[in-house]
Amino acid sequence: MGKRRLSVRKIKEILRLSGELGLSRREIARSLTVSHNTVSDVLGRATAAQVSWPTAEALSEEELDRRLYPPTIATHPRPEPDPEHLHRELKRKGVTLQLLWLEYKAEYPDGLGYTQFCQRYRRWRDKLDVTFRQNHRAGEKLFVDFAGQKMAIVERTSGLVSQCPIFVATLGASSYTYAEACRGEDVRSFLLAHVRALEFFGGSPRVVVCDNTKAAVTGPSFYEPDLNPAYADLARHYGLVILPARVRRPRDKAKVESAVLAVERRVLAPLRDRRFFSLAELNQAIRAEVERLNSRPFTKMAGSRRSLFETLERPALLPLPRDPYELATWKRARVNIDYHVEVGGAFYSVPYSLAREEVEVRVTETTVEILKGGERVASHARTHERGRYVTTSEHMPESHRRYLEWSPSRLVAWGAGVGPETARLIETILEHRRHPEHGYRACLGIMRLSRRYPRERMEAAAGRALALQALSYRSLKSILERGLDQVEAAPEPARLPLQHENLRGPAYFSSGKETKC
Repeated sequence: MGKRRLSVRKIKEILRLSGELGLSRREIARSLTVSHNTVSDVLGRATAAQVSWPTAEALSEEELDRRLYPPTIATHPRPEPDPEHLHRELKRKGVTLQLLWLEYKAEYPDGLGYTQFCQRYRRWRDKLDVTFRQNHRAGEKLFVDFAGQKMAIVERTSGLVSQCPIFVATLGASSYTYAEACRGEDVRSFLLAHVRALEFFGGSPRVVVCDNTKAAVTGPSFYEPDLNPAYADLARHYGLVILPARVRRPRDKAKVESAVLAVERRVLAPLRDRRFFSLAELNQAIRAEVERLNSRPFTKMAGSRRSLFETLERPALLPLPRDPYELATWKRARVNIDYHVEVGGAFYSVPYSLAREEVEVRVTETTVEILKGGERVASHARTHERGRYVTTSEHMPESHRRYLEWSPSRLVAWGAGVGPETARLIETILEHRRHPEHGYRACLGIMRLSRRYPRERMEAAAGRALALQALSYRSLKSILERGLDQVEAAPEPARLPLQHENLRGPAYFSSGKETKC
């Protein structure tokens, strides 16, 4: 009759108020806060089923419901939707139950209504494992974490045993899983494991959900966690969004927790009695077991992780970048007064206006990049020579750029203009440096000293520095400031003649008179 279904308890109360107390339908409706039409529907069904109040009281709830609302027998049963097909399709981006119902009705015009269609699917879905109850879109999320269990590697020569953590990554829609053993849980191992996982999948998802490990998050926060700069750099390269799981919210990463459990049971447990002597040997065995895990059929739905991945997830992944990711390390540094930043013992220039400012430095095997406020202000080819200065002329102030025009020969010629001792000092400084450029600064400092001191003093100080082998700008400056150039150098002590009665000399030995022992 199209009326709203009441609970069996209320149905019994309607029958009691009518049969035992003799209340009118409107009085019953006001008493039970239901509509007059609903009371009429229940009493009409009871009369048709020949169920009165004393009889209704003795009936169970199931029996009373069956008598008043007998199942409708369809003359032409309507086709049921395929719940597994619906489940797979819902993982595709933009697909909804309403769209699938419209497609179903287009194929079966006499099929189920939208409400029954949704109920059929949800009833089937609720019987699945927790792993598959989450509705992840294909190609949307990758879940990563380290397993709690580690695997041992034995050093052949020493017998030392090292424990290797296991990195696990799984895609949300297909549960297609990747695992590998790492040297540690440091940033380098964490990032390289991501690179190899993405190569394994052959594409990139849009979001990576990770735990609050130190390799991923430098400042855990419930609302705004701070990502490790190196991890954020990897995300930019692959076009990813990093979404750390909330602190103490295990459901945020339930997918990877389930994958970790599967890896521990299906991958690591079968390898528990084997001994491995290298990381490569261990990972080769892990790859074989992961292949079996991904090919293993599901227990409550058709297909496997691999079949879902090939048909559903792989087409939805983003293509990998053309250029491979180059592992980078990050550090914070303060620019020196000479507008250079120290990295690995070498010095790299930045715009001189950033002197004494704090900057970020991104270092790869081949390049050094300096960033200020998230913007790159300098980039240099990396040098592994300690003490070397890598300078870009555009970073120098105008007064310093003019010094670039000075060559070794020009510096020596300038020194000759002051005097021969100054020229010889400059020439000696340039010769004693591994590269002449290293001596430029000292020579330019000597030029500045010549503006403060007369030529006679410069010449005297240069001569004294040469005599003492004090071949530096600081030494020359110290001589001038302390006035040592105006002090007469102490004469060398006279050498005594090498003559003594016990010294025979070369003539004695050439005469053949030496005594034989």
